Amino acid sequence: MSNLFLLMWAVIPPLLFLWFYYRRISAPPFPLQLLCFFVVGAISGFVALGIEWGIEIAANSVINWAKIQRSFVGFSLRQLVVIGPVEEGCKFAAVIFPIFYLQRSYRLRASTVFLFTIAAALGFTAEENWVYWFHGTAPILERIISTPVHSMFVAPWGYALGRYIFSERRLNKDRSLIFTAWLNSVLFHALVNILSRSWVYPRPISLLGYCLFPFLLWLFWRLEQFLRKVQGKRPLILISGNTSKQRFWQRCLILLILIFGGNAILGVFILVRKVSPLPIIRIFDTEILLLIFREIFINFCLGFVAWLIYRYLRNLAHRRYFFK
Repeated sequence: MSNLFLLMWAVIPPLLFLWFYYRRISAPPFPLQLLCFFVVGAISGFVALGIEWGIEIAANSVINWAKIQRSFVGFSLRQLVVIGPVEEGCKFAAVIFPIFYLQRSYRLRASTVFLFTIAAALGFTAEENWVYWFHGTAPILERIISTPVHSMFVAPWGYALGRYIFSERRLNKDRSLIFTAWLNSVLFHALVNILSRSWVYPRPISLLGYCLFPFLLWLFWRLEQFLRKVQGKRPLILISGNTSKQRFWQRCLILLILIFGGNAILGVFILVRKVSPLPIIRIFDTEILLLIFREIFINFCLGFVAWLIYRYLRNLAHRRYFFK
């Protein structure tokens, strides 16, 4: 695969996702500004890669760091103290420095800052895609599916930063909220990496992998909620019970949505990984076709049940809001 073709595969999916959110902002910034944040985010990805490489060399010169991180505990520690802080720190720098420059000429909306944050995170994703594909360490499908993940990580501090910058009275508590939200992003970034890697370890650690896609589904829901909040829209309410018993039941239903919906996506993902290496002519074999239809049907049913539960909770919230 040529370098230009690799670059197109790395850049186009993040740009399409950025366009998806650009169209949903009521007063979006100039497209050129978004592209600048996208490029700066990609540059921050190379900076993060260099810092991580330097830390690895320094750690290996002191202890046998390469051997330590082969264990689940060592790998988890690396995600918490190196990968998460470095990558989220570089993305934060890629957003905060250009915003300070733009503040001289514009009064930035909270939604604009939030979209700038998403643009930088997607630029970071494009850089990461190119590095993985250039070295042949990840299939194209996996990286395309993971396109929105970095955007989901940065959503908390992107929202907190947007609220702080747009506010006429910048209070210390709002500034401390940015740091708290950034720590939240670091923790969840590390947790997603840990869950995605847990498959390679023996049971019961490998069972943690089934938590990955439900967790990602919740992160995507949280991103959507932050997007609504920065635009002044009402949040989508799923828990609307008046009593503690009703709220507990509704929380259990939300957990079912995440389990069914997340693992439906996981099932389709595993199916594609199984089928994609096969020659096209083999896919039309009766045995392979039956496997495909069976897996699609099972995962569609799981996803449909999750959607029905979601609609049930939304209808309950609508009715209670209407009768208030």
